[in-house]
Formats: sequence, structure tokens, C-alpha cells
Amino acid sequence: MSKKIRVVLARLGLDAHWRGSVVVGRALRDAGMEVIYMGNQMPDAIVKTVVEEDASVVGLSSLSGNHMVLAPEVAKLLRAHGMDQTTIVLGGTVPSHDVPALKQAGISEVFGPGASLQAIVDFIKRNAKLASAT
Repeated sequence: MSKKIRVVLARLGLDAHWRGSVVVGRALRDAGMEVIYMGNQMPDAIVKTVVEEDASVVGLSSLSGNHMVLAPEVAKLLRAHGMDQTTIVLGGTVPSHDVPALKQAGISEVFGPGASLQAIVDFIKRNAKLASAT
């Protein structure tokens, strides 16, 4: 039996835009991944759940403009917990000029509006480190 990719999905901060994260969560589940959906959370709670759930992927959603502060904080806290190999994906309205700084901060990929669900699923399947998945 192969291991499932475990994904923690959360909306950053007080972001009220929920539909995209629910649709992505459903697509990941339908692709055979185990999805732990947290709703609105701050970075410390997200990282605590990633550690407790031994997840190999974190999916973050941001449509409220907080991505340059909260997403890098999630990456920093994961590194502090020794989870450097965790794949971090960010979805939402992220200006293209922010993407290089986010990737330098540890975000693996950024998916904007209109990204196909299949592209998100494929990226996670290619990049998830299954060594920590259960």
C-alpha cells in the first residue's frame, strides 16, 4: 500500500475568501491525498498542525494581501521545527512581482486565479516529500 500525501490547507490570517481553498481541497482529496482543512489560521497554528499531523505539504490561501508577511512566516517556523523539506504552495491573488521574494522565503510554488486544479495536483504529486507522510 502506497503512502498518501498529507496536506494541511489553511487560509492565512483573517482572509474571508473560502471558496478557492475548499475547491482545491476537494481536488486534492479526489486525487488521493489526505487533506486536513484548517480554515482561517495564523502561522503558528498552521505550523503546529503540520508538525502534529506529520504533513508533507502545506497549502496556503491568501486573497487579502497578507501573503508577503504571513506566508514567509509559515516557512520560517517550519524551518525552525526542522521541517525544511515541507512543500509549501500558496494560492490567491499574488502580484507576479511578489513571487520571486516568496520563493526565496521558502514558498515552493504560487498559483494565481485561473490556475488549473490539475496543475496544482500535479505540482504537489511531483514535489511532496513522502518520507514524512504516514
